[in-house]
Amino acid sequence: MLMNKRISDLQNGIDVRKNLIDLRSLIKDAQEKRTLAYFLAGDFSVFTGLLKNEDPKVRKNAALILGEMECDDMAEILWEAYLSERTLFVRPDYLKAMQKLDCSRYTAQMKKRLQFLLNTEIPAEAEKHVRQETAALNQILMQYERPKKHRFSGYDQELELILITNRNHREVTLQQLKALEDTECRMLSGGIRLKTSHLREILEIRTWTELLFAVPGCTKVGGSPAEIAAALCRSGLTEFIGDLHDGRAPFYFRLDIRSRADADQRTDMIKKIAACLEKETKGALMNTASGYELELRLVASRQGDYLPVLKFYSIPEKRFSYRTESLPTSIAPANAALVMQLAKDHLSEGAQVLDPFCGAGTMLIERNKYGRVRSMYGLDIFGEAIEKAKINTENAGQLIHYIHRDYFDFQHDYLFDEIVTNLPSVGKARDTEQIRLLYRRFLEKSAALLKTGAVVIAVTPQPQLLEEAVQVNNEYRTEKNFCLNERDGNSVLILKFQRG
Repeated sequence: MLMNKRISDLQNGIDVRKNLIDLRSLIKDAQEKRTLAYFLAGDFSVFTGLLKNEDPKVRKNAALILGEMECDDMAEILWEAYLSERTLFVRPDYLKAMQKLDCSRYTAQMKKRLQFLLNTEIPAEAEKHVRQETAALNQILMQYERPKKHRFSGYDQELELILITNRNHREVTLQQLKALEDTECRMLSGGIRLKTSHLREILEIRTWTELLFAVPGCTKVGGSPAEIAAALCRSGLTEFIGDLHDGRAPFYFRLDIRSRADADQRTDMIKKIAACLEKETKGALMNTASGYELELRLVASRQGDYLPVLKFYSIPEKRFSYRTESLPTSIAPANAALVMQLAKDHLSEGAQVLDPFCGAGTMLIERNKYGRVRSMYGLDIFGEAIEKAKINTENAGQLIHYIHRDYFDFQHDYLFDEIVTNLPSVGKARDTEQIRLLYRRFLEKSAALLKTGAVVIAVTPQPQLLEEAVQVNNEYRTEKNFCLNERDGNSVLILKFQRG
């Protein structure tokens, strides 16, 4: 009844704008949208007629409803209405309506319109609406002409890079970088800045978490969105991106701003700078919400300007490509790799290794990267975890034996040299007292499975509870205690086992 009344009121010119807005809200529900389509039975004249209404908001809402009907016959009507529309804020909505329709006949005209907008000086008061129109045109065109991905080819160039690392253990990555010839390094608060021509070797280092590229000749940008875009272009940003890749522009990018501004302010700034970059580069750089090849990141300084850096998704990330499966409690692969580097002096060649709480297998897989092992076993009480671990291990091309079993019921024919594990921690499933008890039982159980002189390498956000368990069990002593993350307290404890 409500649908009937709204349509009837529209046909009779009653509260047209309000009824259109209410209908748009109503058909967000899939069932209501089907009801409207059934009621109209292919006759959309009540809405097509409103595309010529004198009220621009009526035209806008009528167009958007027609788009929701997903009838390709409406594409021509909407396109003609778009071409004849003179109210700037309405134009993008015709294009948004067409995104769900077959627009293949209009792509050539859309390209011309897009280039016109990118090459035309736009008055300040029209910038917002033209930006929205440009984005809508680009979104439709990408549906039909998905750009060919560029191949990164700048591996042997001298580059200035920033490696984001664990703040507490930057030196672990720095020591690995020092092995590279002609590589200048400088510590930053959250990582390492370096100049090098050994990108391939750096891509093999497993302890950094993010690889960023400095923009040559551009240490800071500031001012209005137009001024920021102009400064980036003067630095040779587009040419730099092109020199690192095979193929020609356009390059598709996303823009991110790291600052203390609130989310709405950042979003508005991102949209404006992205639009200015598209215009400044005449479409050589095109902003997109998906399918981007690079991220341009602006990191705010205390002085109010920004450090520009680039992250290239065109560089294949092979280090942890095995990790296609994970669990909410899974350790990040780079953190697992860092744990093994921190513990490397305690790892032995030909070791027999056990993970009693293996999860998706990350700790064992990363252990296998550091020296030859004789055998590896992973246990978990959750069958889903075991299946995920098997998939990741197969992806990594490794041999690890996984058993779906509670550790405290596990028996084995021979003793182990190492336990490497990301221990269960306090959370919804277990409170502090339960974890305290579990850690004590863990050490008691492990004593029956470890050789004298074996090591336990354990990650936990409750290191004090594991230390308590060590203090009441004289067969273990703490060799090292590394803080991984001060915020959540995550730590690595290395324990030595000596049978009493």
